[in-house]
Amino acid sequence: MFSAAEIARGVQGALGFLRRDPSAPLHFDNTAEACLRSFRLMVVVAPLYVIKVLVDYSDVSVTADEVEIVFAEALQYVIEWLLFPVIFHEIARRQGWLDRFPRYIGALNWINLPGMVIVLICLPIIYLVPSGLGQLIKIGLQGLFFYWFLVTTREVLGTSWLLSAMLLIVSWVPSTFISFLIARHLGIAAAVGA
Repeated sequence: MFSAAEIARGVQGALGFLRRDPSAPLHFDNTAEACLRSFRLMVVVAPLYVIKVLVDYSDVSVTADEVEIVFAEALQYVIEWLLFPVIFHEIARRQGWLDRFPRYIGALNWINLPGMVIVLICLPIIYLVPSGLGQLIKIGLQGLFFYWFLVTTREVLGTSWLLSAMLLIVSWVPSTFISFLIARHLGIAAAVGA
């Protein structure tokens, strides 16, 4: 699927955005083929996502059965990978950014791999520390991912912070709404230990 060199290059570029490395975008080819290939990361990240979901569901009660949970989570996973690129394509067309679309979406896709590794490293800490501190860590992680998105948007598209923030909202709001709908459909209730 991906060679070790491709993974190293993609992860190095993704982490380069956090360091505000101006060469980070150059780790991603600006071709339709490279962009489409970056969606194969869905398969690479999926086992990590499954671990995260299993940990998340260990701390809640759910009224849905296992088949519904698997179907809903799989559907949410695919939608979250594909929704923003589809929405952003129309924005890029209107803004004249189609020439940067492949590199931008490819970069955002590659961020998912080191991002999910960071989440899995933090999960045991979140569940072992007192709940208040665990919530602070979750907020910190969300802040990190927001920053990562903003910096990537600025460096690849050359946008202002304000426009980058508006694109973050376009990405985050539908994703959050889908998560809310999935949680409601599955009957996810308060934490077991809460």
